[in-house]
Amino acid sequence: MHASTTELAGKVAWVHGAYGAVGLAIAQELVRAGAYVVLSGRNADALAQAAAQAGTADQAEALALDISQPDSIYAAADALNDRLGHVDILVNSAGVNPTKRHFKDLSLEEWKNTVDVNLSGTFYTCQATLKGMRERKEGVIVNISSWTGRYAAYFAGPSYASTKRAVLALTETINMEECVHGVRATSISPAGIDTPLLNKRVPPPTAEVRAAMLKPQDVADMTRYICGLPPRVCINEILMSPTLNSNYLGEFQTQKRPTPRLP
Repeated sequence: MHASTTELAGKVAWVHGAYGAVGLAIAQELVRAGAYVVLSGRNADALAQAAAQAGTADQAEALALDISQPDSIYAAADALNDRLGHVDILVNSAGVNPTKRHFKDLSLEEWKNTVDVNLSGTFYTCQATLKGMRERKEGVIVNISSWTGRYAAYFAGPSYASTKRAVLALTETINMEECVHGVRATSISPAGIDTPLLNKRVPPPTAEVRAAMLKPQDVADMTRYICGLPPRVCINEILMSPTLNSNYLGEFQTQKRPTPRLP
């Protein structure tokens, strides 16, 4: 998309994980579509830089928050509604996955952090924002899940795969309960996005593989499309992947199991 338009003029969007590669691309695309965007994340300095990249002071602002801390999320949602009048679009793009991610290495601390951010944090922002959407009888929620949330993959590890699968269920229940209030929710499950998060894989994908992957802008374009649809349209789930689909072709260098001993 990329061109500036006005299809989201007058809308307020709240984007979490907004200084990550995907979150920033989404924030920038929503600004291009005419929305006022509130960018949130843990790191205040990185967030300020992201807001400056997303748009001018009258197009975007930074609001530093830890998505895993519910009290601050609920207070921020109320404050945004009071100050801006409404939050029309919520995007949950925050996500973590530890480097030592498999059962034999995964620490309890890393498991808890992944659940706190990827799942509990998404629940907090959805519940906090739904209050105003429900009252106004309108709203769009986009939760970034993962292909590994829909289809298990060894390289993802149990904490990431489990939380991303749970995000699909969380999104489904929003549509079950809130469709009667004019709220619609979409889970986007991308496979193989070329972001710095890939550097945590052991081993990371090669440069050749990364060149064929989805880019953050691809997810941003999809998010903008969803948010610009008429209120009568709900896209429940999107599963997207590179044309050279690594989930089928096995491009990622998954460590193989040893040959089992035969009796």
